[in-house]
Amino acid sequence: MNAVTPKRASDASANGMIRFVLDGEIVELRDVDPTRTVLQFLREDLGRTGTKEGCAEGDCGACTVVLAELDRNGTGLSIRAVNSCIQFLPTLDGKELITVESLDQRGTRPHPVQQAMVDHHGSQCGFCTPGFVMSLFALYKSQSEPSRRDIDDALAGNLCRCTGYRPIVAAASAMYDMPAADDDWLRQPYGSDQATADRVERLRRIARDGSLELHGGKRHFHAPRTIDELAGLLDAHPEATILAGGTDIGLWVTKQYRELETLVYVGEVEGLATISESDTHLEIGGAATFSDAMPAIIRHYPLLDELFRRFASPPIRNTGTLGGNVANGSPIGDSMPALMAAEASLVIRSSRGSREIALDDFYHDYQVNDLRPGEFIERIRLPLPGPGASLRCYKLSKRFDQDISAVCAAYRLELEDECVKSIRIACGGLAATVRRAIHCEQAMTGQPWTEDTIAKGMAAFAKDFEPITDMRASAAYRLQSGQNLLRRLYLETRGELTQSVYLYGRHG
Repeated sequence: MNAVTPKRASDASANGMIRFVLDGEIVELRDVDPTRTVLQFLREDLGRTGTKEGCAEGDCGACTVVLAELDRNGTGLSIRAVNSCIQFLPTLDGKELITVESLDQRGTRPHPVQQAMVDHHGSQCGFCTPGFVMSLFALYKSQSEPSRRDIDDALAGNLCRCTGYRPIVAAASAMYDMPAADDDWLRQPYGSDQATADRVERLRRIARDGSLELHGGKRHFHAPRTIDELAGLLDAHPEATILAGGTDIGLWVTKQYRELETLVYVGEVEGLATISESDTHLEIGGAATFSDAMPAIIRHYPLLDELFRRFASPPIRNTGTLGGNVANGSPIGDSMPALMAAEASLVIRSSRGSREIALDDFYHDYQVNDLRPGEFIERIRLPLPGPGASLRCYKLSKRFDQDISAVCAAYRLELEDECVKSIRIACGGLAATVRRAIHCEQAMTGQPWTEDTIAKGMAAFAKDFEPITDMRASAAYRLQSGQNLLRRLYLETRGELTQSVYLYGRHG
């Protein structure tokens, strides 16, 4: 069991010690196993059993907690829900942890979110309820008037087998009408905070000047602060596992029971999460989270809104990184088809310098990519859309929210005089890697944008892929779906198909 000592921090650069805030107190931890999860720490070390373990892989949301940290300006707070079951304990360093127990510090009356759940019968068996409460708390503190779609999105990472979700959605709408406390930051809804300054000051006091290093038995954890330091660490430890959001690596520990001896965490590297824009490209740092990268991408490619809304869930997007998704290289990763269709490239860095490679050329085989020992993705370069070109992406899965794709297909189409001037097609779920549909592109380029050209493209598409059958879909379904999505592209560009997938079966 870890020693837990709430106290004021005296040396914010102390190494070998994790510092974070919990219920207004600064917690200091030494001798931490770098792969111990926040969920294990809460339940086993602190006895905070309100946070539940359901799936241990970031899918069910029963383990949801909220992290508050300094925003980019260092003057305010960024408040986001995360999955504690796959969040490694050292990544709490410098942050404030808020659990379901934190909401009832006064012990006088339920938090407005909790009271709304009671009033609207949002809980039945109760197992999932703390996770729902924390997801709603994050919404309560980040938006003042959420729409039904905002509420659906905020709850996309929480599963409930009892309620059918209707009373929970009702509670989400009603929580802003519950009595709040003017002097209690936790109970103040977004836009009426009076006590943020105290929390900001507390986080500033534990802000780390240097890098964090932890050594727990045979395991080692490094959190460098500069890109050069990161490159040097990976050069010295080429066998190290690069940890970003942990949304995949966390499962290596919780599901596969893998022993990860050396972790290099990129979440504190200055500049690696930066998102910038030039006249020609959007530049997204390799450690930028999806929650930060998505708005920047959608601003230039608005037709990707539905894809990114369906990408995982807010707790996953709040920690998972675009660079990590690309480097992981899953054949069913949803970001890569869109990036590949848009002709994105990767800037790869090491102690030896930088090099740039087209995303088309990055994947060699199933989860085998072009990264060499000591290298990491420094940034993703996404070309800005040219006049007349559009980028669309379609995801097929069994659920709308937070489900793995059976097929994900992206298209960059440019028409001129009703002919296909250029088309790029990239698909996930149809091969061992995300890859282009070259034969299909060639069959359509230069041809009139008609039903006959679509038929030729669909026939050529069958030459590009030989999909497999697994639990998510059969090979025949995948191939036919990939062909049919090309027809959907045609119908949408013709204005014959206008209804969003989101609207099917939903009201409001």
